[in-house]
Amino acid sequence: MKIIDAHSHLWLRQDAEWNGKRIQTMENGRSMFLGEEVQMIPPFLIDGKNSAEVFLSNMNYAQVSAAVVVQEFIDGLQNDYLENVGKKYPDRFMTSGMVDYFKPGSYVSQLLDLAQRGFQMITIPGHRLITDKVRILLNSDEMMQMYREMDKRRMMLNITLADGDMQVGEIKDVIQEFPNLKIAIGHFGMPTVRGWEEQIKLARYENVMIESGGITWLYNSEFYPFDGAIRAIKEAMEMVGIEKLMWGSDYPRTITAITYRMSYDFVVKSKELTTREKELFLGENAKDFYGFDHLVDLPYIKNMSE
Repeated sequence: MKIIDAHSHLWLRQDAEWNGKRIQTMENGRSMFLGEEVQMIPPFLIDGKNSAEVFLSNMNYAQVSAAVVVQEFIDGLQNDYLENVGKKYPDRFMTSGMVDYFKPGSYVSQLLDLAQRGFQMITIPGHRLITDKVRILLNSDEMMQMYREMDKRRMMLNITLADGDMQVGEIKDVIQEFPNLKIAIGHFGMPTVRGWEEQIKLARYENVMIESGGITWLYNSEFYPFDGAIRAIKEAMEMVGIEKLMWGSDYPRTITAITYRMSYDFVVKSKELTTREKELFLGENAKDFYGFDHLVDLPYIKNMSE
């Protein structure tokens, strides 16, 4: 089984602002996050760098062949770094570009620049487009112009939505207007929030997939082996089928509580899913959707403690 992580993050340093509050790298893996000091990444990353090389070491140990790297406003725009990562490790990472959606009037020009730089996918952290002062609609005229350019260039869209069905109508307009635009919806629809099923049902459209980035965080209170997460996967399967679902870790934030391998191992060890369902969810669906051609073989390396 070759495994692909459909939702991860990379940055060299967090230096951002969202909703009028700062996000900034500190030391020992901590960050100032919207007015609160939090453990953003594991404490042994004392320099605060969430680099591709450290992630590759985790991927190799956990036998994860490739990863999709998406962006978030709380990490700051990482286009420059992710452009370099994508070019340096093309068989291991598919990296996304991100437009600064808080600069209206420039979406298309930013998109065209990202396309010229080689990005094949664009991220929209939709839940961050709703602040105390503004709400940016996913189906606004300027957004629709951007999707049109993406569609022409066969670029893909990775998007996370606000809780429940708040933005479902907006993104449904996009899906229907651009039926050939490949769209991955993240965070598994936020299954711990009422109305999450409406996000999952969007995968009934041919061009839409769902990925599970952050699902272990959502069920962190029950912890490993995340029985609630398995139940959510089973419910989603009943709504749209296993062929429409992909595993994602939300690395590195989730591995402050668990190891990287644990972020998918609970699926491997589950007795509620068949071997074929696990193969599709953990890798094959993402391979087909994102077009990974040269997945590496990663041998198991025994732990010293075994």
